[in-house]
Amino acid sequence: MNAAELAVKLEGHIITGGTDNSVRIEGAYCCDLLSWVMSHAGKGAVWITVHTHLNIVAVASLAELSCIIIPEGIQMEEATAGRAAQEGIPIICTKLNAYEICCILHDCGI
Repeated sequence: MNAAELAVKLEGHIITGGTDNSVRIEGAYCCDLLSWVMSHAGKGAVWITVHTHLNIVAVASLAELSCIIIPEGIQMEEATAGRAAQEGIPIICTKLNAYEICCILHDCGI
């Protein structure tokens, strides 16, 4: 599965234009402690977080994550979306909560 397919499953949308949404998703990680994500998330995983500041793009890039998922309809900061697009990291926004996202990911075999 890739970010474009996952966005459909999550009833969400990708807010970072110009990114490669076909990168294969290799796992998932749900956490809001940035240093913990950097040291524990697996390469190629999607990352579910409520954070919307610029630092999430740096973390996703350093940890080589496939995309970021923002739950509960939280509004993304424009600067963060712009930086993610520059770095080629898709960001999916959805109204689902983190638990619902994790259940869908599990049902998809991720």
